[in-house]
Amino acid sequence: MRDITKTFPGVKALTDVNLTVARGEVHAICGENGAGKSTLMKVLSGVYPHGSYDGEIRYDGEVSRFRGIRDSEARGIVIIHQELALSPYLSLAENIFLGNERARGGVIDWNATNREAARLLERVGLHEHPDTKVVDIGVGKQQLVEIAKALSKEVRLLILDEPTAALNDEDSAHLLELLRSLKAQGITSIIISHKLNEIAAIADATTILRDGMTIETLDMHGVEPVTEDRIIKGMVGRDLANRYPERDVAIGDEVLRISGWTVHHPIDRSRKVVDDAELFVRRGEVVGIAGLMGAGRTELAMSVFGRTYGANISGTLVKDGREITIRSVREAIRAGLAYATEDRKRYGLNLIDDIKRNISASALGKVANLGVVDAGREISAAERYRREMNIKTPSVDALVGKLSGGNQQKTVLSKWIFSDPDVLILDEPTRGIDVGAKYEIYQIINGLAAQGKAMIMISSELPELLGICDRIYAMSQGRITGVLPRDEADQESLMRFMTMDRMGVSR
Repeated sequence: MRDITKTFPGVKALTDVNLTVARGEVHAICGENGAGKSTLMKVLSGVYPHGSYDGEIRYDGEVSRFRGIRDSEARGIVIIHQELALSPYLSLAENIFLGNERARGGVIDWNATNREAARLLERVGLHEHPDTKVVDIGVGKQQLVEIAKALSKEVRLLILDEPTAALNDEDSAHLLELLRSLKAQGITSIIISHKLNEIAAIADATTILRDGMTIETLDMHGVEPVTEDRIIKGMVGRDLANRYPERDVAIGDEVLRISGWTVHHPIDRSRKVVDDAELFVRRGEVVGIAGLMGAGRTELAMSVFGRTYGANISGTLVKDGREITIRSVREAIRAGLAYATEDRKRYGLNLIDDIKRNISASALGKVANLGVVDAGREISAAERYRREMNIKTPSVDALVGKLSGGNQQKTVLSKWIFSDPDVLILDEPTRGIDVGAKYEIYQIINGLAAQGKAMIMISSELPELLGICDRIYAMSQGRITGVLPRDEADQESLMRFMTMDRMGVSR
């Protein structure tokens, strides 16, 4: 790709970007949110067709002018987006060949479809029956279905945009091993990822973008080893000596105590997903919750925040020394609670609405007169958060769906800070965003703590919890199995608590 320039109304997303990928290599693309990584790959794959950008694409030595995805796929280029494009209620086989059906005389040959799907699923290491519906498998397995779908199109260049962002460590490791296997079969891969340890493990070369421009391409197997800090320096333009900002905040009185909190599964009501949980948080304190996938962390948070998850919920909430009852999100907000969900695109934001309306949504009364929203006050409030949170956008009238992941996350935080909560629950607040944006989020958390806000932070990244939190609770199988102050906690001790069974024995 030579001198690729792509402009949207009011924004120059790419400026003279260059990218060279060798046959058979795994090539990583790194950069902060908004650096232009996904945009560049959409140009390459024909999502943004020839004529909508300036510059030249050469593929196998020939100039390529893709008018759409079908053109690029015909040449063996397949992109797997961060938001998976699978139909949940169709089978794995139907998804793999959707738009690429195995048919005879215009009629689908289901025997051939299922037989070929089984072969492809075996090839990616997914041992599921082709008739299985996508909705019945986890996100990690869905990623493998997407790759099987790409293989059905005789892929030669596979583009993966944040393929492990929503995966646990085990699924991530399996996916990286699959990429190594595909490389051995001669398939070239381009991977966009914020997980620098994975890039160091898998990539042959890494191209760094910053502010829509190419900064450098690093040889990952050169004489001098490429460290995570070296990649970060290229991404942010400076050394990030400490990935977690210092915080010196006086911790005050207890704000919220959760006692005997038990939540049953909304469908299988005989199963407890949270079992007799006990925790508390004080003013100015950041309390972490660590746990493996399925430990019950998100279920605990959602059930506390207006009973938005679960059935047969029991237990007590005590806020500022007084027992409270919360039966809805409205009541949770009125009680001074806020919850920034782990899935910002599905539950945290209205992607087809603008920034100002997303920010004001949690507390419309603050920008309304006699029940009618005052547009001037709404814009003024949104502009204040745009400046304070450093949301990179030309206007608060911009659609949230057009923002980068880091700026979407800042919008989610702005929305809940606008409601002026006493307790802010942050569920995976830095998932899918780059190290620079993470540092800004950490600074925001510290600023809120300095204001006396109490925060509960759920994260799958143990170094993050150790770097940000004052105390860390560990969960396993729905139970809180231990709590450690930061100066006594390390990854090993937390993992012991996170792998305990209901009898208190590490699994």
